[in-house]
Amino acid sequence: MAQLPTVEDVARVANVSRQTVSNVLNSPEIVKPETRGRVESAIAELGYRPHASAQRLRTRHSSTIGIRLDPLSNGVSGSILDRYLHALTEQAALRGMRMMLFTARDTEDEIEQFRRLRDGADVDAFVLTGTFYGDPRIDWLISQRVPFVTFGRPWGEDMASPDHLWVDVDGFSGVYDATTHLLGRGLTRIGYLGWPAGSGTGDDRRSGWLTAMRERSGLPAADLEALMFVNDESVPTARRAMEELLKADFTLQGLVCASDSLALGAMMAVNEAGRRSFPIIGFDNTPVAQAVGLSSVEQRLDQVAAGTLELLMGATGRRVIPHGESAGGSGEPVHRLVTPKLVVRRSSHLAPVEEAGSTTAGNHNRKENQ
Repeated sequence: MAQLPTVEDVARVANVSRQTVSNVLNSPEIVKPETRGRVESAIAELGYRPHASAQRLRTRHSSTIGIRLDPLSNGVSGSILDRYLHALTEQAALRGMRMMLFTARDTEDEIEQFRRLRDGADVDAFVLTGTFYGDPRIDWLISQRVPFVTFGRPWGEDMASPDHLWVDVDGFSGVYDATTHLLGRGLTRIGYLGWPAGSGTGDDRRSGWLTAMRERSGLPAADLEALMFVNDESVPTARRAMEELLKADFTLQGLVCASDSLALGAMMAVNEAGRRSFPIIGFDNTPVAQAVGLSSVEQRLDQVAAGTLELLMGATGRRVIPHGESAGGSGEPVHRLVTPKLVVRRSSHLAPVEEAGSTTAGNHNRKENQ
């Protein structure tokens, strides 16, 4: 069997030192272009391939980003993370990066996976999803100075901290757009079906509805309070809740929901009640929403993925930036807040509207660093 070429073989053919070959492989920017060209030609001529594991341990760079793969917890809205991961994988490949999927039983096990992958130089950075207040994963990554970005804001904490990079979707503006769209059709008694208070994402979306209603509905505060309804993230319970609402309040003219799961349950109820012209708007623009013709807010996950990589690698970089550093200097934003898009559809479930359209909450003044 022929012996595989070595670094020494490459150095001999290129007439350079072994260290120069190592520099070309690991830090090509520090080698003169003419010398680098000779080494690269020798590598191609000999068919030399560096040992990937040894190279990772030596350089501490793997061109890989790790992300935990969670099982789908909801058949309707659970596809969001799958779509985000697909967009992230595609865009990472364009930068010469790979995505590594791993599983973990719980938060503590995920931190142990962080440690194992970091110590083996298997990944250069992590992307976290499903963050929550006081998340110990974030504390561990910051203490270990491991680069990371979270898909989701650090609710209740310092959202401008340079130690915590994050990308998120502006739920406020998405629900604000949905609500003003219905208000623009001459409706005033528009309800909101969302999650119990205490969820940063849910509270932000509810705030978008409330702000639009205060500005344009003309309803007193007591009426607005009566139009806010709470439900868990479940199609069957949302359906039952909407059935009760329709029995109790025939003056309700439309509904904006915190998710497509809630909207789908509500749609089933209004369809059963024979109120096919009752407009409902969801959030997430899931495949289910598209299939049944439900208007919904699109999260623009391609932009979320792009923002994730920009925070980790800079606008055009091909290597993860070390923790605590910034590609654009100290004044560079440490987060990306993506403005979603309202997708309006026609179907037998909704009153006739234009096929496509959206308002622009981006012009609505928010005290948010975007």
